Amino acid sequence: MGKVILVGAGPGDPGLLTVKGREALAQADVVVYDRLVSPAILDLIPAKARRIDVGKNAGCHPVPQEEINRILLEEGSGNQVVVRLKGGDPFLFGRGGEELELLARHGVPFEEVPGITSAIAAPAYAGIPVTHRDFCSSLHIITGHRRAGEKLDIDFEALCRTKGTLVFLMGVSALPDICAGLLAAGMDGSTPAAVVERGTTPDQRRISATLEELPARAAAAEVRSPAVIVVGGVCALAEEFDWFDRLPLRGKQVVVTRPRERAGTLTGRLRALGAQVWEYPCIETIPLSPCPEMEEALGHLERYEWLALTSPAGAEFLWAALERMSLDARVLAGVRLAAIGPGTARALAGHGLKADLIPEVYDASHLGEALAAQAAGRVLLLRAREGSPALTQALERAKLEYNDVAIYETCYRNPRSQALREAVEEGRVDLVTFTSASTVKGFLATVGEGADLSRITGICIGEQTAAEARRSGIPVRVARSATLEALTECAVECARG
Repeated sequence: MGKVILVGAGPGDPGLLTVKGREALAQADVVVYDRLVSPAILDLIPAKARRIDVGKNAGCHPVPQEEINRILLEEGSGNQVVVRLKGGDPFLFGRGGEELELLARHGVPFEEVPGITSAIAAPAYAGIPVTHRDFCSSLHIITGHRRAGEKLDIDFEALCRTKGTLVFLMGVSALPDICAGLLAAGMDGSTPAAVVERGTTPDQRRISATLEELPARAAAAEVRSPAVIVVGGVCALAEEFDWFDRLPLRGKQVVVTRPRERAGTLTGRLRALGAQVWEYPCIETIPLSPCPEMEEALGHLERYEWLALTSPAGAEFLWAALERMSLDARVLAGVRLAAIGPGTARALAGHGLKADLIPEVYDASHLGEALAAQAAGRVLLLRAREGSPALTQALERAKLEYNDVAIYETCYRNPRSQALREAVEEGRVDLVTFTSASTVKGFLATVGEGADLSRITGICIGEQTAAEARRSGIPVRVARSATLEALTECAVECARG
């Protein structure tokens, strides 16, 4: 029997999605989501899951609540896991209770996974602690939403008497009335206040002012929903505590071109430093299956002294091949393992295997030279069909025998993208990360011929990758080593000028 899991997606930063929320999403067969769920969290939806967007229809109007309730009942009545993904916390002005009522009446099983609310997270990312012993002893969260044509139903005098921090959700359109109501109830016009727009996302903005001046300041800044209004003495701490705006990649738009299955680590590093990350995987690694040449080599590993891998994908495909052949790590006992870099070594370590050789410089040429310096017998290379000739050239110079076996191929994943091309040419993309020459070629295929690439900077993991980018007219910066840590550091250095 199926069930419905009501999941709070948090305020936008994918890192604020709870562990339990992510686990629920991973098992979903159907995901019903709102417009306030960030694209980064939508990217976590399993490929197998069917998506239902109830944030808007063709007329750009929200789907009526009654229709959302009906969708949940219909989908939840089958033998599938339905995740209802809502921004913030479902039970804090999220109408989560209304959505469960119909399910409860019809006996559909359900669960609720709380989410981090923007009422606390957005101020925190803007440097505003909603409580502080020197300023207040209470916190009050109020909805600023009102029905069309109706007045706000808020007891402003009661709120003023609390002398606590006031946080208004869904109140952008009513901001003038909220401020006027507080002033009329006796609150001092010089009380610190702020509006935090799109809190916890790379587009976050904080507009600070006194209570009296806030409506005019917000109007001048053209603040739009979603935004949180904060009123109270704690707002005076924003400049001192504003850590988010000081992040080194704050305001930078970075395109990550790695294959989707390996983009997460780099994306997470960049987002943690404040970047607006656009995941646009331009290549896809596809195992060659069946691959009789690899199976032949793995069946006769006694012929080889060394087995060399040139990517984490190669390590994973090697292990998958061993499992298909009903073999395990014991078959590798007589062969030494070489990895092109620490990422490949980590992939091996994930299966209990230790690399015997990692070159000082993590590229094909230096891997070949390192093997030439240590190998005496035959070398087995398991790598991409389009592998760099620099590796085999180094082995040939050393007169080493080798078998170069293609176990996967790299394909350009995306068709030409007008949206990406326009963003690049209009200067809305600052940095593009390239982790291989193939990601450069895939990126070029995606933006199309003749695109003006002079306004971006390619952050390249090594000189071979940089050479490919330079040939296409892309200004480049090269990481000090071929690691994601160094690539991230290079992006920060570039952003700082």
